[in-house]
Amino acid sequence: MRESISISLPTSLKEKLDEAVKRDQVNRSDIIREALREYFARKDLEHIRQNMVPLAEAKGIFTDEDVFKEVS
Repeated sequence: MRESISISLPTSLKEKLDEAVKRDQVNRSDIIREALREYFARKDLEHIRQNMVPLAEAKGIFTDEDVFKEVS
């Protein structure tokens, strides 16, 4: 199910959106949906990281190398 929403954008952002629509041959909704997906994915990863870093640090895991040692 889809629902319509209305948003307001600064003129400069709307112009960039319209340029992308023409250049990429997609519609505004497609671009905005993808932007929201990326936003929420990034926020989910930030939340996971926020919760996991203290746990990792408590076990002495501070670097990517430390992670690789643990999983190898």
